[in-house]
Amino acid sequence: MKSLLFASSLAIVSQFTQANEIVSIDIASNQMNIESLQTISEQTQGYEHAYAEYRLAVAANVMGQRSTAQTALDTAEQTLVTLTTRQTDAETYTLLASVYGMQIGLDSSKGAHYGPLIAQAIEQAESLNPDNPRLALVKAISAYSTPTQYGGSMERAVTLSSKAINLFEIPCDDICWGYAEAYTWRGLAKQNLGDKQGAITDWQAALAVQQDYAWANFLLKQNQ
Repeated sequence: MKSLLFASSLAIVSQFTQANEIVSIDIASNQMNIESLQTISEQTQGYEHAYAEYRLAVAANVMGQRSTAQTALDTAEQTLVTLTTRQTDAETYTLLASVYGMQIGLDSSKGAHYGPLIAQAIEQAESLNPDNPRLALVKAISAYSTPTQYGGSMERAVTLSSKAINLFEIPCDDICWGYAEAYTWRGLAKQNLGDKQGAITDWQAALAVQQDYAWANFLLKQNQ
């Protein structure tokens, strides 16, 4: 009985630590703080390490540090691929699909290689947890980013990001990133469909979810 209680206590502590690390990563990411993201990456392992490297890649790319972005993205990919050989969970495959997608974003010539890998990762994640909000978000980003001749669709991006937003409303206490991001991507899809006011409303909603979300704030300033 005592061993079961001890194991349960360790699980709770581990979950709490993971949630705190992800929050710290998101704060640094929102501030585009590359140095903080690098420090967090050095101090974490497993999924959190991969997530820190992924957010570092995003921030470095925005800041024009392409070499740093590519190195971080490669590290995130390697970490997640290794994790999939040790454990099976939807979050790992979902983040891996997002990393694959960004590989194409950094170098479109990699599309033929990473496109099928994205589909495989999404399929694995969907088989494990079809109602994961981050999975719906990643699928929305894929629909937005993929050329129409290869199955991309702004309408589908809106539908999938709306699904993600609805799923994000379910309370979360573990891996919880992506809520404000879902509103932001839906706003971008609406903007591409000519619905500027709808886009602005979504970006405002993103800031209501997360006040320091720099991307949504930037988009609002560009469109008001």
